[in-house]
Amino acid sequence: MTNEKQSLIEKRDELRARLDAIKADYRRGLNADSEEQAIELENVEVLDGIAKATSEELARIEELLAKL
Repeated sequence: MTNEKQSLIEKRDELRARLDAIKADYRRGLNADSEEQAIELENVEVLDGIAKATSEELARIEELLAKL
């Protein structure tokens, strides 16, 4: 296996783990404390952005791997 392919596989696995962690955060739901809920709701926007960027990068890497 080439170094490039190995690097892409490692990056792909890292991105998949990141997306899994974000999904786990979503599944936990909101805290019962209303102040905590407000903070968590603000974080949802940030997580959405991270998830979108991660998904796009993951798609590019998978496309590159398919070409190799």
